[in-house]
Amino acid sequence: MATPQHSLDTQDEESLILASVRQLVGQRVAPRAAEIDERGEFPMDLKELFAQNDLLGIPIPTEYGGLGGTFLTYVKVVEEIAKACASSSLIVAVQELGMLPILIGGTEEQKRRYLPKLASGEWIAAYALTESTSGSDAAGSMRTRAERRGDAYVLNGAKIWITHGGLADVVCVFAVTDPRKGPKGISAFIVEKNFKGFQVGKKERKMGIRGSPTVELNFADCIVPAENLLGSEGEGFKVAMKVLDKSRPGIAAQALGIASGALEYATNYAKERVAFGKPIGQHQGVGFMLADMQTEVEAARLLLYEAARKCDEGAPDVTLWAAMAKLKCGDVAMAVTTDAVQVLGGFGYSAEYPVERMMRDAKITQIYEGTQQIQRLVIARALVGRGADAASKGQGTGG
Repeated sequence: MATPQHSLDTQDEESLILASVRQLVGQRVAPRAAEIDERGEFPMDLKELFAQNDLLGIPIPTEYGGLGGTFLTYVKVVEEIAKACASSSLIVAVQELGMLPILIGGTEEQKRRYLPKLASGEWIAAYALTESTSGSDAAGSMRTRAERRGDAYVLNGAKIWITHGGLADVVCVFAVTDPRKGPKGISAFIVEKNFKGFQVGKKERKMGIRGSPTVELNFADCIVPAENLLGSEGEGFKVAMKVLDKSRPGIAAQALGIASGALEYATNYAKERVAFGKPIGQHQGVGFMLADMQTEVEAARLLLYEAARKCDEGAPDVTLWAAMAKLKCGDVAMAVTTDAVQVLGGFGYSAEYPVERMMRDAKITQIYEGTQQIQRLVIARALVGRGADAASKGQGTGG
């Protein structure tokens, strides 16, 4: 296990942040969770609440308007919010996702221009990689094109499953600049919502995370100034993969939070619900389920926190750990929420109880930011290498 590099002061600061987040979640987020899901509307009031409490740029350096905190603190904050409301946790997680390409691949001028407004919550960010023909094969099947014309690029194409894309002021978009070069022909761009040719398409109707809008984005001769190219031409896919190394632990944190919230609710229910003369949790059939749920949640938590430490340290094996954390936490979220519904029986199947919503929300954590199958592929390649044909293909994403 890696040794944490945090100072005592940093640990004290993290404790204060988490105590504040728990209070906010208890007072403001949890009471709204069912309504957010039922209405399927983005909770702008909670976005403002998180912004006011400096939660939207936790690991962003202070010189760019962020909190300058650790990535470990960031995943713990996402986890705490997701215990009550998965949709609300994405306000923090997707803001981070949208900022990461700029932080990783941006010039100093781009960082100073965009990051302070995003870290403060003045602007909303999004990340646009996935297309109708390029999900898991993010590089090999990308169709969106960017053509250099004078001092600008012209983008044409469409992106799908873009979380917060319809709300975003700034979207990091990936497009092909040289179709002959495969992944090395993909470039990244910072696109503002007011750029000519930027269009928001249909909004998806989803099983879960209904309070987090997911849309299609269309680019019809969209004019992007050349100065908004991230890095150099052909570096976009490299940036995208580096982003996934840090965005996957964020989704793992969401999954862990959902599982933890479901476990807590099911445990409390099992203490109070009486059958055959005693609380149902004292019957082995239910008690053993809870024991397995608890063990899996704690195992996932340890894996996630270690992955977050790897992010903070810039460890060379961070890709492996990010994939393992996302794989484990996503599977645990689905299993634990399913069992939580079972513990509650018929009540678990009712929308009047939160475990039904948690089960629906959990499923997406096995899909976006790379499916569970893609995570296994990444892990296997880290162990035994990759074939020549695989080297040209992507790793799978989510908008």
